[in-house]
Amino acid sequence: MVALPIFGALASAGGTILERSVLKIKKIDTKLYQTASFLAIVIVMIPFLYFIWNIKPEAASLKNLIIFGLVIIFSVVANLFTYYSMKWEKVSNLEPAKLLQPLFVILLAIIFSFFVDHGLYERNLKVIIPAIIAGLAIIFSHLKKYHFDFNKYFVAAIFGSFFFALELVISRLILDYYSAITFYFLRSLSIFLVSLILFRPDFSKLDKKSSKVIALTSIVWVVYRVTIYYGYTHLGIISTTLMIMLEPIFLYFLAWKFLKEKPTKRNIVAAGIILACVLYGTLA
Repeated sequence: MVALPIFGALASAGGTILERSVLKIKKIDTKLYQTASFLAIVIVMIPFLYFIWNIKPEAASLKNLIIFGLVIIFSVVANLFTYYSMKWEKVSNLEPAKLLQPLFVILLAIIFSFFVDHGLYERNLKVIIPAIIAGLAIIFSHLKKYHFDFNKYFVAAIFGSFFFALELVISRLILDYYSAITFYFLRSLSIFLVSLILFRPDFSKLDKKSSKVIALTSIVWVVYRVTIYYGYTHLGIISTTLMIMLEPIFLYFLAWKFLKEKPTKRNIVAAGIILACVLYGTLA
């Protein structure tokens, strides 16, 4: 079970590499990519729903439907902020803002633990402290002088990370009433429909190669998100987030292997700190 979030971290790293390869294509704007990617995610999951579809009656209560509605709203807002920033700023310049998400998840989970049933959110310092250290190591390894120039696109990326974290933490309130794949299917279907209505993208701009990469990327993101949801319900939010922080290590390797991007000394030091924190948090 502990290995699942680690596998999720590897999936996230691979998905990021694939996603960047598509976003580099000029004729595919971020709105088209967002709509197409969520459509692909929905299509990928449909065959599995017959076997894994599961919703408990409690999910239909007014309170839980409101929470699900908030998850969708925060998800859409997070994507709008994130893709707005990516449209006008280089992805590399936005990386530290994106990497704030794990820290936001940890801090929000701690805050929620004081107001919600303790069983849903952790307060184990043996996990919280290494998770915070690992999160800070990831951020500082990517910070450069120009990142301290907080232009509106960088700020938008920070808001995107915050709303993604808020969506994930709130999702924990109702995850027990769904199977992981059912919850992600309903979430993705809702985001696709909202994106389709708001953006009305021209799918004809997608060529066969781009469509295949998007389809492959959607499979990776399904694995990643389902793994996260499963980890949240069986290991806890902070423990899962700590192990997901191994993603940069896999990302450095994949970027070096396939994109010929060499990791910096700070990246290597951060990777060592992250690995030590994960080992301590899981073995302590």
